Amino acid sequence: MNHPDLEMASVVRRLHALRAELLEQSDASRDARDTVMLDQTSVGRLSRMDALQGQAMAKAEEERRQLALRRITSALERIDRGEYGECIACGDWIAARRLEQDPLVLKCIDCAE
Repeated sequence: MNHPDLEMASVVRRLHALRAELLEQSDASRDARDTVMLDQTSVGRLSRMDALQGQAMAKAEEERRQLALRRITSALERIDRGEYGECIACGDWIAARRLEQDPLVLKCIDCAE
């Protein structure tokens, strides 16, 4: 049984909206993650370093987005199994307010500490 204090249809809509937003951000930042190609004869060393740093930051952000997408998929699977809202450590219900703040949370506050 999913969390008794939450409306699952609302949670599912929120998770799908979050997924769509992350996918849109991923598409928008695709160019920033591409290989940095700079002509060393016309671009200075600092400009190359800035471009490489920007690329590294874009790649790190993409890794965070991909992790969030996996967590969304996991949350939707827990909903399908009727396990959404149960702490994965102790099995108690996670506080509804905690899930409303972060629908991807896996542990109750006691187990998270």
